[in-house]
Amino acid sequence: MSSQQSTQTMKPATAAKKLGVYLPATPAEFQEGVVSRAELNELQANPPQWLRELRENGPHPRPVVAARLGVSIAGLARGGVTDPLTTEQIEALKQERPEWLEKERATQAEVRKEAARIKNLKQEKQDKDA
Repeated sequence: MSSQQSTQTMKPATAAKKLGVYLPATPAEFQEGVVSRAELNELQANPPQWLRELRENGPHPRPVVAARLGVSIAGLARGGVTDPLTTEQIEALKQERPEWLEKERATQAEVRKEAARIKNLKQEKQDKDA
């Protein structure tokens, strides 16, 4: 008996998330079909023009917006940002430096600092136990 490998496929929403793009901004044929693992790998390795354009100019999904602003997704929501933003809008926010953005960036910096501290403590404990 030979085992036949079935092709892994995913919904367009999953593929868009993995590609870091906002699904409603993708072409209709991408939104309406299914994406195989091989197709996803090809899109990542050799992005077509529409994908390069979306990654560069947006609109960007919340995780990308949050990363580009240096805040958490929850921080975006607290700041009232619930819609996808374009690169231009993100840059405008960076220039304006609204109070909520500064506060959320400081919060995010504290979270990262605490995570690094905990990681170091765990590493020291592992080194001590070894």
